[in-house]
Amino acid sequence: MFKPRPMQAEILKYQSGKMGVAAVPGSGKTATLSALAAQLITKGSIYDDQEILIVTLVNSAVDNFSTRIGSFVREAGLLENMGYRVRTLHGLAHDIVRERPDLAGLSEQFSILDENESSRMIEAAAAAYLREHPELAELFVDPTIDLHNEPKTQKNWNETVTGICANFISQAKDLQIEPTELREKMEKHHLTDPLLEMAVQVYFEYQRGLRYRGSVDFSDLVRLAHRVLSSDPEFLERLRYRWPYILEDEAQDSSLVQERILRLLVGPDGNWVRVGDTNQAIYETFTTASPTFLRDFLREPGVAAKDLANSGRSNKSIIRLANDLNKWTRDAHPVEELRSSLSLPSII
Repeated sequence: MFKPRPMQAEILKYQSGKMGVAAVPGSGKTATLSALAAQLITKGSIYDDQEILIVTLVNSAVDNFSTRIGSFVREAGLLENMGYRVRTLHGLAHDIVRERPDLAGLSEQFSILDENESSRMIEAAAAAYLREHPELAELFVDPTIDLHNEPKTQKNWNETVTGICANFISQAKDLQIEPTELREKMEKHHLTDPLLEMAVQVYFEYQRGLRYRGSVDFSDLVRLAHRVLSSDPEFLERLRYRWPYILEDEAQDSSLVQERILRLLVGPDGNWVRVGDTNQAIYETFTTASPTFLRDFLREPGVAAKDLANSGRSNKSIIRLANDLNKWTRDAHPVEELRSSLSLPSII
């Protein structure tokens, strides 16, 4: 039986509207969000043909949420696996695109490329570019190194280039920019950076390979889901009715396109609960994910801002150190621009 702490109980008072929750590590946000989802179901907040939509970050969290919500619903004497849907962003995007592939410009038989095959395609496209442009290594590799006679260094070079291209493609898709559009911008602004030229060409070849296979990758799914929602207002309204409540986990890792998709699904007067740690940013370096989206949401008019500050994960010395570092960063970091990188609440 879940017994909420006072701050968790405050979250469970939610009934409708927009609420943002700044949750510290170990605050029990998964249990709280699961209990809230079950509470909305068991108290009759949705009709039989509606669902609570829970969006989380990784597949393991999907399983965790599904198990917890199912347990809470079962305790209330209702059938589990009804009245809620737990998805990662990619899983949600797949549901949307699979329902209306025509709006995404896809056939009904489109396939999804798994991450391993996607990586192999990018690696092959990058390797082909390097063979055609050996001068690239001359610009970035120590001239005393002969790559042909040093296979380990050659391997490291190839892996580095592949990684650059993979991150570039992922971020370009997150920003919803096609390779042809990038080429046009390069020509317009007379950009001749060799790494940029390489990344755009590899992106172009990668997309051509996907089209040849009749496939999309996970980043395409998200981008195309946004296109689907933006192009058919009637379909969007049906989804808004189907998912009248959206509960977002790990909102500090929300990307630009995730932000756009969820805002479309919620609509101007919808019900949206966003929970995350505003001082955490796992995916920010090579994507458009940023805790800024959650921080800005917490300050929006009409949003009920709450804290989950009680941590049951660490001992007092670690909590004290974390809080001191947070305060020093906000008040005295020598680089003033970084003082806004951390925020309250302090951990209790």
